[in-house]
Amino acid sequence: QVHVVESGGGLVQAGDSLRLSCAASGRTFSAYGTGWFRQAPGKEREFVASIKRNFDTYYADSVKGRFTISRDNAKNTIYLQMNSLKTEDTGMYYCAVSVAGERYDYWGQGTQVTVSS
Repeated sequence: QVHVVESGGGLVQAGDSLRLSCAASGRTFSAYGTGWFRQAPGKEREFVASIKRNFDTYYADSVKGRFTISRDNAKNTIYLQMNSLKTEDTGMYYCAVSVAGERYDYWGQGTQVTVSS
């Protein structure tokens, strides 16, 4: 069992920055694939970014150039640096962990990001 906890959300204005953190339990964190997803009110959950255990990163087109995902294996933590935030970035942000393969096995409870105009 892997316990996942997100933090760092908040209310900001358009153009501001936020950094989300995701702490995950487990002795083999360095072997996990990890990702961020978000869900806006009335919409389906969507992929935001991911970072593999080899540190390869992937981004949704909507956040490329503005968001940066990173990981610190010594702290069992991944981060999502979000710059130049837009109102359409508003939503609940979820961290997910994949212990093997491409499927995400464990999810956090989410952290709310609200961007006002």
